[in-house]
Amino acid sequence: MRDEPVGGDGHFGEEIASGYDASFGEEFDPAVIAATAEFLAAQARGGRALELGVGTGRIALPLSARGVPVLGIDLSRAMVERLRAKPGGDAIEVTIGDFATARVAGSFSLVYLVFNTIENLTTQDEQVACFANAAAHLAPGGRFVIECAIPDLRALPRGERAVVFDLSEEHWGIDEYDVATQGLVSHHFSRVGDGVEYSSGPFRYVWPSELDLMARLAGMSLVERWSGWRREPFTNESRKHVSVWETRRA
Repeated sequence: MRDEPVGGDGHFGEEIASGYDASFGEEFDPAVIAATAEFLAAQARGGRALELGVGTGRIALPLSARGVPVLGIDLSRAMVERLRAKPGGDAIEVTIGDFATARVAGSFSLVYLVFNTIENLTTQDEQVACFANAAAHLAPGGRFVIECAIPDLRALPRGERAVVFDLSEEHWGIDEYDVATQGLVSHHFSRVGDGVEYSSGPFRYVWPSELDLMARLAGMSLVERWSGWRREPFTNESRKHVSVWETRRA
């Protein structure tokens, strides 16, 4: 078990943490945050919740405000410092560590990962370990929820490895794929004042069916899959999924 960060805050150090809550994208829309918290509160079914990759509390805080006791695990002290500085942040107990392996005391009715965070684990072994860790924290009949993008490989021009996923006056986003290894590097160019700041991060993209197998290896089975937090149907055209797996009941 690795319960202390190795090599600092990983890819979410002070430079990223300082501007994270001002990020662009629908995930930061208050209506989307509210829908996410409502969905997760229903999945918690009156029990405790554990967020893997809790970050600055974008979801943990509104979920806690709905009466769900929330704990978190995160590698980045810089992100967690932002959480603790927010109203209600002192109510979220956070363990600093790798969410694929770090443990906290007690059991939970809900463990969850949002906003593609499973892909921050850049090997299949780490992703499998995350499912095992989630299952180890869940009570019988507990649920594990993941929100994750569907790899947009259909958008790749023939013979190319990169696709533009966002193009606005304030932000340019480019995803660079390595199909042979399921590798992905997201490049971000953000307008700041009169200049442009660049950042990037490595990911391992993963298919819903692969996640289902990881869940099965951890003793969980799929009970729901949607294309969004408002329970929109999951179809061939879905660009992301919200999946719910359940541990065996006692």
